[in-house]
This record gives sequence, structure tokens and C-alpha cells, in this order.
Amino acid sequence: MKREIEIVVLSDLHLGTYGCHANELMNYLKSIKPEVLVLNGDIIDIWQFKKNFFPKEHLQVIHRILKMANNGTKVYYITGNHDEKLRNFADIQLSNLHLVNQLTLSINNKKYWFFHGDVFDLSIKYSKSFAKLGALGYDSLIRLNNLVNVCRKKLGLERVSFSKMVKYRVKEAVKFIQDFEQMAIEKAVEKKYDYVVCGHIHRPIIRKEMINGKSITYLNSGDWVEHLSALEYNSGKWKIYEYDEMDYNFTNPKLYVPNKNEVYQEVDEFEHLQDQMISIF
Repeated sequence: MKREIEIVVLSDLHLGTYGCHANELMNYLKSIKPEVLVLNGDIIDIWQFKKNFFPKEHLQVIHRILKMANNGTKVYYITGNHDEKLRNFADIQLSNLHLVNQLTLSINNKKYWFFHGDVFDLSIKYSKSFAKLGALGYDSLIRLNNLVNVCRKKLGLERVSFSKMVKYRVKEAVKFIQDFEQMAIEKAVEKKYDYVVCGHIHRPIIRKEMINGKSITYLNSGDWVEHLSALEYNSGKWKIYEYDEMDYNFTNPKLYVPNKNEVYQEVDEFEHLQDQMISIF
């Protein structure tokens, strides 16, 4: 039974990179039925896109999202810095799929501002080459982290995140996160929004503040590289969802044998998706 959710916000999936937890993301997407799905940037990592590395599991995520849109979910794809090439196609609508650079919504009589947040990252604004170099280093760290976690899992130990350790223990990293959140909050107050929803910094949080007598709530959906998190809205309340594999009942795929038509249809759809992506990127 799928969980019915009014609004789900996902960001920083980084499909096409070694760090993306596509299998876990698929488990989550299969378990929910949202009315609105907001993809808040860095969904497909065009910065590191390679023709020889876009696994079937990553294509399945795209296929699942398109299927959700086809089944009635309103999907908003907000562009980020890693999928910035899509900004050239902003404001395109294909049925229930909307491609935008930012999004404003009225939810329960409150004004919401959704955007990825890279506009507040000075390393991207003034030195994109430096930012891309940092992304390559980050991806290498994630690959090393994945190898370590494979060993830890075999030993019955919990997974660890090297990048989270750096972000939350290094003074400069902590300051960057704090500055980012504060800038987003202050800009939202200036524009008279009640809520501002970002991605980019891979830190899931719900933070409420009073500025000059004005209540403002900052939300960040986190990512599917380090935190495996999302934002969920139901009955007037937001909560942070964090993936736990114990919540899912896994069935051995060897027990299911698809018929030939299912196999051929799936292969055709994946190959068509891959060809479209290569032609765009």
C-alpha cells in the first residue's frame, strides 16, 4: 500500500554519479503517491555526465518519475547548478511535468518560494571551474566512502559518511552552511514569503525564525548521496523523511520472472530515455 502524501520535495539526487543511491530512491518512490512532487535541482548531474556511466538503476528513477506524472502527480522540475543546461528550456510544460528555474506556490494560505539555492554559493557564481573541480573531488570521496561502507556492512556495522563529518566538523564548512541558510531566509523575508525551500547544500532541516516580527520558515530537503532524505507535507505539517532500509520488505527478484513483452517494453523505454539524454547533454 502506497503512502498518500500531499507534497514531496526531493533534491540533489545526482543521477549519473557513483554517489547516487538510486536503488534506495526507487524503493522510496515506489512507496509513495504524492499529489505534487517538487524536484528541487541537481536531479541529473550533467556536470559529470558520461555516456559510459548511466546505470539502468538511474534510468529507472527517471522512468518512475515520468510514470508518476503520467498517473496524475504534478511534477515540478526546478533546475540546479549541476543540471543548469536545462535552464535554457525553463518554463516548458509537458502535461503534468513542469520545468522551471524557481517556483512559487500558495499552500494553506501561505506563500512558498522554492529554488535550488546555488545563487547563494559564491564559488559557483564567480568560479564555476573551481566549483566543478570541487565536485570531482567530492565524487571521489563518495566513491571511497561507498567502498568503506560495503566493508562495514559485511562486518555488521552502520554506514558512515565522510562528507557529513567534514561538513559538520570543519569550521569553514559549518560557517558556509550557516551563511547559506541565513541568506535564503533574509531574501525570503525581503520578498515577503512565509516559507523558503532549498536544496544544494545537502543538509535536511526545518528551521523557523522571527525576523523583524515576521515569521519565516526555512526548509531543505537534503539529498540522496549522503542523507537519503526528503521533505513531506500532509495536513498542514512538514516533516523530514530519512530513508531506513528496515522500512522496506525486499523480495528476491529471482522469484519473479517477467514475460517477454514486459522485458522488451522496459528495454525500449530505457534505450529511448538514454538516447534523449545523450542528445540533450
